Amino acid sequence: MSELLSSFVSSAGIMTGIGLFFGIILAVAYRFLKVEEDPRIATTDELLPGTNCGACGEPGCLPFAEALVAGKAQPSGCTVADEATIDAIADFLDVDAGQADKQVARLRCAGGKAQAFQIAEYAGFEGCRAAATVSSGGKGCSWGCLGLADCKVACDFDAIHMNANGLPQVDVEKCTACGDCVEACPKDLFELLPLTQKLYVQCNNPLEGEAVTVLCSVGCDACGKCAADAAPGLITMSDNLPLIDLKSGAPMTDLATRRCPTAAIQWLEDGQFIEQQSAQAESEKRYARLH
Repeated sequence: MSELLSSFVSSAGIMTGIGLFFGIILAVAYRFLKVEEDPRIATTDELLPGTNCGACGEPGCLPFAEALVAGKAQPSGCTVADEATIDAIADFLDVDAGQADKQVARLRCAGGKAQAFQIAEYAGFEGCRAAATVSSGGKGCSWGCLGLADCKVACDFDAIHMNANGLPQVDVEKCTACGDCVEACPKDLFELLPLTQKLYVQCNNPLEGEAVTVLCSVGCDACGKCAADAAPGLITMSDNLPLIDLKSGAPMTDLATRRCPTAAIQWLEDGQFIEQQSAQAESEKRYARLH
C-alpha cells in the first residue's frame, strides 16, 4: 500500500512539475510574443452600426474597423452608416471621410402579374427557391421574377417590399447594398449598381422577338434600337440583351430608351417600378372614393 501511495505521489509530483514548467514557458512566450491591438480599433468598432452586413467588403464591422485603423479603407465605405456616423469616425481617426457612390439593388425583371403570362397557378411551398424547382412557379418566362418574396425576407433593413404587381420594390433610401437579396434570389435577378447609373435593362430573357413578347409584354425583344440610339460604345447586344458598358466612358442619356418597343430599358431617376406604384395608389384612391 505504501509503495502504491508513494508511486502515486511521485507521479502527481512529476505531472505538476511538467505543468508548471510549460506554464512558465507559455507565460514568458506570451510576455514577449503578444501583439498589442491598437485601442482605436475597439472605439471605431463601437462607432460603426454593428450590422455586420458585409456591404463594405469585409466580413463584419470589426474587420472593417481594423481596415479603417490600418488605413486600408475609408469611413464612407460603410454604406449603412449615416453621414453623421461617417464624419464621427473620420474625426476620431483624423482621416478623410472619403466619397463612395451609393449602390442599390436593381432587379433585372419588370414582368409582374399584369405583364407576364402565367401558364399555371403555383400552389406549392411558399418561397421563390421552392417554386423555382417546379416549372418556375407557374410563370411562362422561366427567367423572370417569381414574386414570392425570398428577397424581402432576406433583407434585414426593411428596404424591400412586394408591390401590388407582385414585384419586389427596393427603397433606395433604405438599401445598403449588403447583397443579401442577391444571394436570396434563385434566378440571380438582383445586382448591385451605383445609384448614379440611371440607364437600366429590366429584363433577363435571352430569347428574341415574339418568343419573348408572348411571355411578357415588357420583355426585351432584342431589336437593338437602344444600342443604335445610345452613344457609340455604350450598349452592345449580348445573348439578345442590351449590355451597358459603364467603363466605356460614353455619355449615358435617356435617348436609348425612347424607341424601345416594350419599355424593357428604362431611365431610372430613383427606384424601379415607380409608375406601377403610382398606378396602384391611384386605383386605391378611386376605390376609396367609390366606397
